[in-house]
Amino acid sequence: MSSDNGNAGAIMVAFVLGAIAGAATALLLAPASGEETRRALADKAREGREKAAEAAKQGKEFIERQKTTLTEAVERQKTHLGEAIERGKEAYQRARGTEQQG
Repeated sequence: MSSDNGNAGAIMVAFVLGAIAGAATALLLAPASGEETRRALADKAREGREKAAEAAKQGKEFIERQKTTLTEAVERQKTHLGEAIERGKEAYQRARGTEQQG
């Protein structure tokens, strides 16, 4: 599950970069004046930067959520392990007490 989510950001970035490259190619090959083409390219570049910034922001938020989830899971496991160790020690002490009495 986590490997699927980890690749989502990379796929989004690849998609955005592909869209930018496709738009730039279409604009360069389209019949328009140089000024119009430069303006259109500048607009598309601005849009691409905005989309890339949003994707980066979402990626950072995703990483922070995953970090929090993982930290909480590790803490729960530490607690469970500590409890299991204590139960094991208690069982060992009871067993030793029974052996020494017998």
